[in-house]
Amino acid sequence: MKLCTGLVFCSLVLGVSSQGWFSFLGEAYGGAKDMWRAYSDMREANYRNSDKYFHARGNFDAAKRGPGGVWAAEVLSDAREASQRVTDLFKYGDSGHGVKDSEADQEANRWGRSGNDPNRYRPPGLPDKY
Repeated sequence: MKLCTGLVFCSLVLGVSSQGWFSFLGEAYGGAKDMWRAYSDMREANYRNSDKYFHARGNFDAAKRGPGGVWAAEVLSDAREASQRVTDLFKYGDSGHGVKDSEADQEANRWGRSGNDPNRYRPPGLPDKY
């Protein structure tokens, strides 16, 4: 339901025509795939201190697709961080540990979505494959 509401709202704000709808949906789908690829690469790499890089890279790749990709990256990033805050609350209590990490992740998300180079967050020694 939120997805449908978001798409309708975006179409009204952006004045998307029926042709634009297909473009927006294609960009959103591609952006979601970019985000999934970055997440999968992060899991595969299993490399210390690399999560901010993969956050920035996924958002960067999705945003390059256009407004639909930016929208998908923002929705997925926000949903992931919201769910992580809930699980961190159970794990760490009110210590603030999870909140600080989530804020740093969101900063990396915004950096990548803005079209900035995700290599800013690339940790030394991360294999070139990523």
